[in-house]
Formats: sequence, C-alpha cells, structure tokens
Amino acid sequence: MKNFEVARCFDLMADLLELKSENPFRIRAYRRAAQNLEALTEDVEALAREERLDEIPGVGADLAGKIVEYLRTGRMKDLEAARKGIPAGVVELMNVPGIGPKTARLLHEKEGIKDIARLEALARAGKLRGLPGIQAKTEKNILKGIEIVKKGQERMSLGKALPLARELVAALERLPEVKQVEVAGSVRRCKDTVGDIDLLITSPRPEPVMQAFVSLPQVGEVLERGSTKASIRHREGIQVDLRVVEPECFGAALQYFTGSKQHNIRLREMAMKNGLKISEYGVFKEPTGRRVAGATEEEVYAAVGLPWIPPELREDAGEVEAALAGRLPTLIELGDIRGDLHCHTNATDGHHTIEALVQAAAQRGYDYIVVTDHTKSATVAGGLTAEQMRAHVHKIRAAQKKFKDITVLAGAECDILPDGTMDYPDAVLAELDLVVGAVHGRFKQPKAEMTRRLCRALENPYVHILAHPTGRLLGERGPYDFDLDRVLKTAKARGKAVEINCHPRRLDLNDVHARRAHELGVLLAIDTDAHVLDQLETMQLGVAIARRAWVEKAEVVNTLPAKKFLAWAESARTRAKAAR
Repeated sequence: MKNFEVARCFDLMADLLELKSENPFRIRAYRRAAQNLEALTEDVEALAREERLDEIPGVGADLAGKIVEYLRTGRMKDLEAARKGIPAGVVELMNVPGIGPKTARLLHEKEGIKDIARLEALARAGKLRGLPGIQAKTEKNILKGIEIVKKGQERMSLGKALPLARELVAALERLPEVKQVEVAGSVRRCKDTVGDIDLLITSPRPEPVMQAFVSLPQVGEVLERGSTKASIRHREGIQVDLRVVEPECFGAALQYFTGSKQHNIRLREMAMKNGLKISEYGVFKEPTGRRVAGATEEEVYAAVGLPWIPPELREDAGEVEAALAGRLPTLIELGDIRGDLHCHTNATDGHHTIEALVQAAAQRGYDYIVVTDHTKSATVAGGLTAEQMRAHVHKIRAAQKKFKDITVLAGAECDILPDGTMDYPDAVLAELDLVVGAVHGRFKQPKAEMTRRLCRALENPYVHILAHPTGRLLGERGPYDFDLDRVLKTAKARGKAVEINCHPRRLDLNDVHARRAHELGVLLAIDTDAHVLDQLETMQLGVAIARRAWVEKAEVVNTLPAKKFLAWAESARTRAKAAR
C-alpha cells in the first residue's frame, strides 16, 4: 500500500532534518504525518484522487503536495535534496534504538562506520568506548539495539501484515475464477510478528489467477510462478505465497498451512493412532488411502476426534488436551468490546476534538468512551498541568450533553514517575472517572526499582489500569526489566487491570504475558491508545492477542456495560484504599 511508502518517505525526511539540526517543528510535522499515514484505513491514493488529503491529521498543503508528487512520480525532490551530503550509512545507523543523529554522525566521522554490520563488529570488539559519550555500557546497549533491528527486519508486525493480507484477499476475491480464498499461516494465528503471508484459494482455472496475482500493483518482485503456486516479494518487503488447491482438500490445506508446526505434529500423531494419515490433501484411511475428510477444517478435526480449534490457539500449548477434555475456552470476540478506555484528543498529542472522538466511538456502537489525555510530565506529548486537566475534564463533561447514546468518561494517561508516585496528586486523580498509569521515561531502571515503581502505581487507589505494561516497541525497543509476576499479582490483589495495548507498534501485553495474566486471574483492558480516529480500528489487534492468550469475555473490563464498568472502577478504588 502507498500509505506505508509515503510514511517511510516522511520518516526519512524527519531523520535527515534531525541530522541537520533543522527546525524541530518541521521534524515533528513529518513524524506525525508518517504516523497518521501508517494508521490510515483509507487508501492515500484514493484520498489524493478525491482531493481529500487535508483530511489526514497533520497533512497541510505542503505535505499534501509532496504526497501527490510521490504518487505521480515515485519520488520527492525535497527528500532527494535533503539526502545530499549525508552518507546513507549514517541514516541506517539511526535505525538502531538509542542512536540519535549526533551519535550517528560521530560514529561515521570518527570511525568511518557506514553500516550496522561494521557498527556491530566494533561494538563487540570494544572499540567504540572512548569516543565522546560512549562507554562500555553504551556499547552493550548498542548491541541490544542491533538485535532488535535485526529481528524487526526479519519479521513484520501483525498490525502491518494483516492489512496487507486483507488487501490481497480483496484483490483476489474480485477475480471470477476464484471460488474460495483465505489467509493461512502465522497471520491467521495472529502472531504479533510474522515472517511471511500465506494465501490459499480454490479455482477451476488457476492459470489466470496466477497471472493476475503476479501482476498486482503490490508486487515488488516475482520469486516463483508455477501452475498452482506463486511467490512474490510484496513492495513492503514481506514474502507472499499463493497456493491453489482442490475444493475437496481446501479445509485440510487451510489447517495444514495455518500451523503451527507443533500443533500439526500433534494432529498427525492422533491420526496415526486411529489408522489415519493427515496431509494438506486431506485425511486418509490407511492402508486403503480412502479420503475421509478434507473439504472443511471442521471435518479434519472431527476425523481425529476433536472439535474445531480456533487458529489463535494452535501452538501446542495445551489446546489439544483442552479440546479432548471439552475445556476449550469461549474466546473473547471483537463484538464483545463495549468501550475504549485509552484514547487521546488534540488537547495533547491526539489529532481530533473530544466531540470527533466520541462521535467515532458512537459509530462503532460503543456504550462508552474514556478520554485519557497526557499529564504534565509527558512534555513531548503536550501533557496537561493539573489546572489544564481540570478545565479539560469540564469540556469532557460538557461533551456528554451532545450525545445521548454513549457515555463519555473523563480520564487521564497519567505518568508513573521514577519512584512510583503519580504525576498528579490524589486530589486531582479523584476527579477523574478512570486513570490509566503509564511509564514514559527512565526505561533503564534496575529490575528491582522498576518492579517497585509499577507495583507502587498499582497500589495507588486512583490508578485503575497499567498501560502498555512492558514498554516494548516492536522492532525498536525491548521491554524494560521487571518482575512480571509480582506486578501482575499486585494488580490482582488490588482489583486493578493491566492493558493489552492495541497500537501496532506495541501489542503490549503480548500473548505470552497476557496468558500469564489469564492464568493468575488478573483483569485485562484492551485499549487502542488511539491518537487518530482510524486507530480505533486497531481494537481487532488487541482482541487477537487476547484470543491467543486464551482470554474470555469475562476477563476483560471493557466488555462490561457502562454501569457495571463504572461500578468496577469504583470498587477498584475502594479495594486499593482498604489495602493501604
């Protein structure tokens, strides 16, 4: 999609301007425009054709002109001009977490480092220490950052891969020769990062389908093309494999190519014990070779004595045993969500008014929406002082009068300070309906300090939810070091919730940590952390993570109707006060 291509150009422009110490407002404008383009659910080409680019938050006439230029020519003259005089390797170094413009330039000028491979070699050899501002600990952090970059290059986030997969499915569905089409692989299992995209179709005439597939505008390179299989490199860098199968084995192929490998091994073992053989072509009776199932996944599972198992659970993590015992969970669904508890407006770093946010939430059918703008310590995000927050709460209360069918709640994403105290005094927090506590700095505190910090925040009676609990950013920043179990048990003891943050760069908690919360009986909140209205759509990503964690509806606080949700919020305060 062109959205991501233009976003990458704007991100690169911001990097180059930062290297040149240009106007910080221009840099911020490019960064925000890039972020909003990545979150945009509409096609930027369509917006350009309809002359609606100004509807993208942060895109004015100047940036709109650059978007149009890129869509018409595939280049931006200003970007090419900004590149001049800056070695490409310097920009590449800035992809490593912790390396900013000054350090990147220093490394290039003092050591001639032009790429990440050279940077890694010198860091491992201890040859960077001694440069201004670089010590042994700095080298260690650089190596950690390089590992994060490598992982990010090898895999794509679900938030990026899923829209790409759906776009390809939509293109293939339009072909008259295609009868069935489904996404398989790790995208269907909703892993937070994926290595490739697998697509399956049935068609009586596969040749025209193959030709159409390799000719799609999303194709960057054709890797392989046969009569029933083709592989391409998407313009976004990820490999996409398309297979054509017969209708009578579509279900078997879908099950097989969805995986996981270990889950499939378990099914094959069960089949063998029952005198059966499972493959992507179906389930066969041995030794006769007669096909007994294969058209649907339900048939395949039934043949080995199992109910259908949701794709998100297929990791050989107890799902087969649960299925045999009749204990498969009734997983949460997107339609169970009654409200979003973590959203921003243009009072801080969001891009829309309170009214626009509430209207968008109402259109999604939500019972309630919580406005949670930043507090004063989040200076980069334009955090509000206590008095500004009180005025903001007044505006939120006033907005309720304009909407009859949705409850509008006043909240805050309140910074958790390094010692675990909150950014506002209790008297201010007490005026809010909901407080979402979040760490936005001092990520490198020692494990014991960070654990105390998070636990102390959860022990505050006025904090309801721990936001993006591990602080990770996919491909950019690893989680901070803390005792997860101790934090989760503190949340449990105080009746608080921990968040599955739906933002595509976060997905935090991840599935493993959310499963641990599930095992400990900790309440969860699935929130979008939306800064633009399109990001409300990312709720589906958080629900997917929750499903992978075996989470059911009753475990998620924002599946409660408004009155019961508010009752939970009040009870959490009462319980925490009693425990003080």
